Amino acid sequence: MLRRPLLAAALAAAALPRSGHAQPADFPSHAVSMVVAFPPGGQGDVVARPVAAGLERLWKQPVPVVNRAGASGEIGYASIARAAGDGYALLMGLSSLAVIPEAARLFGRQPAYEIDQFAPVALFTADPTFLAVPAAAPWRTLEEFIADARARPGAISYSSSGNYGALHLPMAMLTTAAKLDLLHVPFQGGGPALTALLSGQVQAMTSGPGPITPHLKSGALRVLASWGAKRIPGFEQVPTLQERGFDGIEYYIWAGVFAPATTPAPLREALRRAMAAASRDPEVQRALAAGGNALDYRDGAAFEAFFREDTARLVKAVQRIGRIE
Repeated sequence: MLRRPLLAAALAAAALPRSGHAQPADFPSHAVSMVVAFPPGGQGDVVARPVAAGLERLWKQPVPVVNRAGASGEIGYASIARAAGDGYALLMGLSSLAVIPEAARLFGRQPAYEIDQFAPVALFTADPTFLAVPAAAPWRTLEEFIADARARPGAISYSSSGNYGALHLPMAMLTTAAKLDLLHVPFQGGGPALTALLSGQVQAMTSGPGPITPHLKSGALRVLASWGAKRIPGFEQVPTLQERGFDGIEYYIWAGVFAPATTPAPLREALRRAMAAASRDPEVQRALAAGGNALDYRDGAAFEAFFREDTARLVKAVQRIGRIE
């Protein structure tokens, strides 16, 4: 009589998956890569590095930040979409993650990845973009910038992280709404785009607060407007585009951690708990604040809902703007 339950238990145990994926208690046993789909110096990079350092302290394993740039972020994003769902390859994704597949379809091209190939794990920052110009530029207000752009079509250039990227789409939204003709100069990421602005190669760019904050403090740059729904702490003097009559023009450059969608639920939960712990790490909080990034932590269902809603809004914006050659 005793042998039957023992036999049933043995058969049940044999039927359990042998993959280490289902055993998050053993995770991680070696280095975990965090991919940023852009060169160093941009928003994804300045958020990924303190978060990775916090995870290293928590996991006692290396968490190298891997800058895999190219094609407006498409190359780095696609690398995680195709990665094994074992937790050892993560993505610090930006808002452009949701845009690139839709932009590919506009041009009749097969997207390199689809949104459902990613599992949202945790959001760390979600800041509105700002219109930044050199402090020596003649424009001190948004109205002056727009008036000059209308008077000199194609004369004012701006840099971005690539077509339909996180720094291009907000400017495209503005130029479409304001009927402006600006010269778009795309780079491989926010870091090179910012370097171009600081060196005088271009006259404007959009950016999250993190990368430009040191240059605002040094007096090298000024900001003329934000894409937020309301003014934000630390930038109370900066008007929003909506205040200036551009209703519905709203854009946030957010940074969040994603895993491949094939990652098993128990491992996703282990990753979520680790990200929550990293968000509470005082060193992570200090590093983000020093870089001008306000921690806006969300995970689980809250981040998934945010990602779905923002994706829907950005896809509509891309469709409204249409093809940009």
